[in-house]
Amino acid sequence: MYSKILLPVDLNEEASWSKALPTALALCKSFGASLHVVTVMPDYRMPLVGAYFPEDFAAKAHEEVTKAQHEFIQQHVPDDVQVQSVIVDGSPWEAIIKAARKLDVDLIVMASHNKRKFADYVLGPNAEHVVHHSKMSVMIVR
Repeated sequence: MYSKILLPVDLNEEASWSKALPTALALCKSFGASLHVVTVMPDYRMPLVGAYFPEDFAAKAHEEVTKAQHEFIQQHVPDDVQVQSVIVDGSPWEAIIKAARKLDVDLIVMASHNKRKFADYVLGPNAEHVVHHSKMSVMIVR
């Protein structure tokens, strides 16, 4: 039923993957699907933001996030699951959908954060945006 499953993770927020990862792994094993672990980095190249960072900041940040994601995969994804590490830039929900399209995934498995910050009331949680704007199936794990 599924051949490619995308799992967005925030490497600094265990709640973004602690329940969604076991679900994604179980689905990968059940269907023989590959897992695509996606981490979204803020877009430091925006003119308003970029002026406050050194020129090579985005490249160095990308390198560090890539290293951290590979360590995450080594620690949490079993060897019998085919996995791909993906780093994307931009707003979380838009970058997740863009990566899902580019990778041609069948399913997005992601956590629903219950942290109620002011931004959640103004912008809505990323999971909600992904569900509403994605063309592929989305499984929200609580």
